[in-house]
Amino acid sequence: MKSKNDSIRCTVQQCQYHAGQDQYCSLDKITVGTHEKHPTMVECTDCQSFKLK
Repeated sequence: MKSKNDSIRCTVQQCQYHAGQDQYCSLDKITVGTHEKHPTMVECTDCQSFKLK
């Protein structure tokens, strides 16, 4: 099991950096970005550190 970062919660189990049974990320830091020119909702943001397992 990867060590979790208690500061970054994550429920995306398909990500390489997901911390196993714990709903956390194992990275020290992540990059959050957007796919919209003018984001207005949470759905407009993306974890750009995501890497498929």
